[in-house]
Amino acid sequence: MFLGQFQHNLDDKGRLMIPARFRDLLEGGAFITQGFDHCLMVMTESYFKQVYDRIEAMNLTDPIARLLRRLILANAYPVEADKVGRILVPQNLRTFLGVSNGELVLAGQGEYFEVWTPALWSEQMALLQDTEANVQRFSALDLSKPVL
Repeated sequence: MFLGQFQHNLDDKGRLMIPARFRDLLEGGAFITQGFDHCLMVMTESYFKQVYDRIEAMNLTDPIARLLRRLILANAYPVEADKVGRILVPQNLRTFLGVSNGELVLAGQGEYFEVWTPALWSEQMALLQDTEANVQRFSALDLSKPVL
């Protein structure tokens, strides 16, 4: 699983260093695509296939389904770590993030990880520090019972 937060640099050529813990999980192939909260998502090939299958199962006549399809699939690219553990972030995804180089935050999300600018990641962390809001946000999740 992709867990934890890491700060790594995006070089002038658009290559992003991947933490060693994450690299091993990407060995079977991976895809990078636009995320939902102004971040990028990097998924293993097997998880991307699950997402793809769910998108393919959606009704093509539904305009919301078509938007999701465009968001995920039109911005998806296969990636492979080079010998030193970097992946190439395509130009349109760098433009979407608003970066050409510099520091980025990689945040594990279990089956995938997200890539954030430090400023936007700080905003996310500030949201998660609001204890009262978290009670409301997460009250519907019953974490006391094991999932079968």
